[in-house]
Amino acid sequence: MAGLMSGMVAMVGVERFNLCLQLGGRQSVDGDWAIINTQPTFEEGFGRLSEICSPAGWGRWELVAVDRERREARYRTFNNWESIYQRALGVVWGSSMTAGKLAGITERLFGVPCWAEQTAFVTQGAEYDEFVVRPTDETVEARLAALLETDRATSSDLAVALATLKKEVAERERTELALREKLQLIDQQETALSTMVAPIIQVWDGVLTVPVMGGLDSQRASALMERLLGAIVDSQTRHVILDLTAVDAVDTGTADHLIRIVRAVELLGARVVVTGIRPAVAQTVVSLGMDLERIVTLRNLQEGLKACMAAGNGAAPGPSAP
Repeated sequence: MAGLMSGMVAMVGVERFNLCLQLGGRQSVDGDWAIINTQPTFEEGFGRLSEICSPAGWGRWELVAVDRERREARYRTFNNWESIYQRALGVVWGSSMTAGKLAGITERLFGVPCWAEQTAFVTQGAEYDEFVVRPTDETVEARLAALLETDRATSSDLAVALATLKKEVAERERTELALREKLQLIDQQETALSTMVAPIIQVWDGVLTVPVMGGLDSQRASALMERLLGAIVDSQTRHVILDLTAVDAVDTGTADHLIRIVRAVELLGARVVVTGIRPAVAQTVVSLGMDLERIVTLRNLQEGLKACMAAGNGAAPGPSAP
């Protein structure tokens, strides 16, 4: 066993070896904690655990002190198997698996992650190994990162770091893919919403109707203008009816967007008729000082359609005859 430990240290280095033993110790305390819980108090339970550990090669364990308010515990071990093997090899690595076990047990006691610091070493001539266990924010992975930063990493450390990096990259790629899919869905929803806010309908040969519903912000107005101009070119439309029947109110921004759309349509040679302006909307337009003199406005969509059909026969769009 001593030779095996020496070979492992030679391959991975002392610090990584100790980290691995600490981790192994932490992960093997379920049975220890179950034994402790058979007694009324932690102190009595730890004493019972010590009675069982000694014949199993872990040596005699002693709880020196436990401060629940400061969340600190001090332990001593006598003749544990790690110190025995290290004395046989003439090395001082520390009793890391024992430290890991004590840290894991104390984590269960305090309910927070803990780290065990060895403060006395049998291999250095002390009568016992002593450990002080306190809460910590530093994980085994963080300590490995510290090894890499100080150029004390072995090839095994680098392999672990590379695997961790690959995992992080894969997770980031999955996150970015999910984000792109969400953004694509949002774009699709925005497009669908823009279409619902102002659908473009061909109601007659050469006549397009755009029922506007709700307000028009810059993004929706731009989308509507792009769709409308494309539809005019594709269908060779001569007349466009902007129906505002479903618009309850307008502000300066909405009115300005509508006027821009009208002017853009006229630049393509089509004529615009605005229908369905509500009284409240008309008052707002007047109060805002918007100039609508150049725009044909009619009472409702029916009148607008009649005017456009009449214009198709040679008359200019305007109020239909009674």
